[in-house]
Amino acid sequence: MSLNAQDLETIAGANEVVIETRSGDRVFRTVIWVAVDSDDVFVRSVRGHAGRWFQRAIADPEVALRVENTSYPFTAVAVTDPDAVERASEGFRGKYSIGRSLDAMLRPEVLDTTLVLEPST
Repeated sequence: MSLNAQDLETIAGANEVVIETRSGDRVFRTVIWVAVDSDDVFVRSVRGHAGRWFQRAIADPEVALRVENTSYPFTAVAVTDPDAVERASEGFRGKYSIGRSLDAMLRPEVLDTTLVLEPST
């Protein structure tokens, strides 16, 4: 499945989304922030490596984002390119209000939990 412009707009326009992760047969749903830059959908763990949803996404990268009543399947891929990490940070800065919550998403110790979500079938 590829995302069309409407899908990207819907995801980008959501203040919060639900990420579905798995551990064995169990599905977990967690409310998170998302940033879209061009065709890239970025997420990041505000709790760094301690974030349970992040740990599950690394262990089993087949995840889904639920926005409104639609589920979008993705494969979570760790972002290692510093420029892409910065694009994600810029996306969060441009989307969310200045304050402690945004500051928490931009702390140096959480930057390496940036994931890009690649559409999957």
